[in-house]
Amino acid sequence: MAKQNIVIIKYNAGNIRSVNNALLRVGYDAEITADPEKIRSADKVIFPGVGEASTTMRYLNDSGLADIIVSLKQPVLGICLGMQLMGSFSEEGGVKCLGVFNEEVRKFKLPDTNSDNLKIPHMGWNRIFDLKSDLFDASLEGQYVYFVHSYYVAHGVDTAATTDYILNYSSALQKDNFFATQFHPEKSGPVGQRILENFLKL
Repeated sequence: MAKQNIVIIKYNAGNIRSVNNALLRVGYDAEITADPEKIRSADKVIFPGVGEASTTMRYLNDSGLADIIVSLKQPVLGICLGMQLMGSFSEEGGVKCLGVFNEEVRKFKLPDTNSDNLKIPHMGWNRIFDLKSDLFDASLEGQYVYFVHSYYVAHGVDTAATTDYILNYSSALQKDNFFATQFHPEKSGPVGQRILENFLKL
């Protein structure tokens, strides 16, 4: 295994084990923990999540993890719900979030004339483009990654990748040492593995 101190934050949201398995596939070992000192001392921190925003924010606030996450100085990667919780506010439960990114999380709304038979949640493979982050290299422009979500982050100053579903939205964000993807790199095959490797090599 590659020698690096990687922590996956343990909290009341799913998908943690699949992220850990993806790291093992690319040769990295991680510790799943909620221990504040272990999180603060890690070389890299991953904040995954599948769940409901308001319930999860309540847990993060009550446990003290919210304050820890926003104080981190090392590279941090939020995934799916983890990305949404890094925003300023989510329409899912009408909850104030961590505020790492000054962007609101909104619910997809189907167009009145849905000639493309679009559905919510947005589920399956879709392209990422206009890549603007160290998470990505030129070979990843236009590649397909895997999504499962009903809420999205609009375009803003921290947009690092774009995806088109119902509208163009932020499928990745970056601000300082904080990185985030709406898609699941751990479920996105070789492309997702490349993105995880890019993060771990920062």
